[in-house]
Amino acid sequence: MEKIHLNLNHVFKFINKEEYNSLKNKALEFNKEINNPEGKYKGYTGWNDLPETTSEDFLNEIQNTVEELKKRVDLLIVVGIGGSYLGAKAVISALAGNFDQPKVIFAGINLSEEYLVELTEYLNDKKFGICVISKSGTTTEPAISFRVLKSLLIKTVGQDEAIKRIVAVTDKEKGALVKMSQKLGFKTFVIPDDIGGRFSVLTPVGLLPIAFAGFDIKKLMTGANLMLKNSKNEVLFDENLAAQYAVARNILLQKGYLIEILANYNPKLHFFAEWWKQLYGESEGKEGKGIYPASVDFTSDLHSMGQYVQDGPRLLFETIFNIQKHPEKIIISEEDENLDGLNYLNGKSLEYVNQKALEGTLEAHLSGGVPNIIIDIPEINENTIGQLIYFFEKACGISAMFIDVHPFIQPGVEAYKSNMFRLLGK
Repeated sequence: MEKIHLNLNHVFKFINKEEYNSLKNKALEFNKEINNPEGKYKGYTGWNDLPETTSEDFLNEIQNTVEELKKRVDLLIVVGIGGSYLGAKAVISALAGNFDQPKVIFAGINLSEEYLVELTEYLNDKKFGICVISKSGTTTEPAISFRVLKSLLIKTVGQDEAIKRIVAVTDKEKGALVKMSQKLGFKTFVIPDDIGGRFSVLTPVGLLPIAFAGFDIKKLMTGANLMLKNSKNEVLFDENLAAQYAVARNILLQKGYLIEILANYNPKLHFFAEWWKQLYGESEGKEGKGIYPASVDFTSDLHSMGQYVQDGPRLLFETIFNIQKHPEKIIISEEDENLDGLNYLNGKSLEYVNQKALEGTLEAHLSGGVPNIIIDIPEINENTIGQLIYFFEKACGISAMFIDVHPFIQPGVEAYKSNMFRLLGK
């Protein structure tokens, strides 16, 4: 299996190696703390050993559930918000073709009436099922969507058939959704108590939709397990990519780089960046601290955000996804009149041009005072995406510990809910 690689060479133009080396031991201490299920973060670190402890039998159960669903439905509506959908969306978008017809559609991700009305109209002639994901079953956005979609499904196929088309991923024993599942007889999978939503992509929260979309969840877990092994307690700092990334970004933070931009040159990774933003935003953004996570899709956003990155305030650094293997299927050919001036590219592939855009942008932004971290990805597949998921999760925990905030809680999320409920008269 080919591994992802972390390239910090361009960061050392902005920080010195003495600073970096001075934090190695602290990063490894934080790594051990996260690896300790009985330590400081007891009750929050169940995600940490998932790639190692998730059995093949359990993955087969998920796959068998998917196969049974596929006998009845062509389309799965995943109802959830935040970590209950972003991980699955990230992986499916990364692995699917840009123009594939969706097998998985997401609902409960907003409170837009127009969105839900258009979705119900779209489903009018579709054979669909529902995977509803919520620990409590009462989170407003997914709860409303599930109520509407469940009613539509029952109206369309009858309650007995509808129950066979619904899978709930929820708490083991408490909450409205588990009670509803027990009463009506939905197939259920459990979200472990010690795994928060943004760290749940390698549980049934993410694995079931990913499997329904047609991707190999065993390979995904194998990739994640490789990264887990590379961050065990006995692993040296120079082999622990997550610790290295956490150290580099936190030194940059100390130097006033308050914003991290995750940049990709392949649109398939757009939603991976959305998952990454939640992971780091909710984990670090507390007590007036944290690096602000942003993202761009290059080269598209070079025509909108490029000017700011190049010449704006020096408050940001970039982390770039560099995909190393591509299908080179579009070769630019010579034309007699050369009206578009592109003959100088004769014989070059479009991916070659894209790579030179990455290299040229890197040079420009470095010269403009923007530090750059590069993550080399051999190619986009289940193994490498699994590696990336675990790499970012582990690095996120270590990174939050550097700024002394609890990585696994999100008290600020409740503020808007309290105001909304008050205004609604709950």
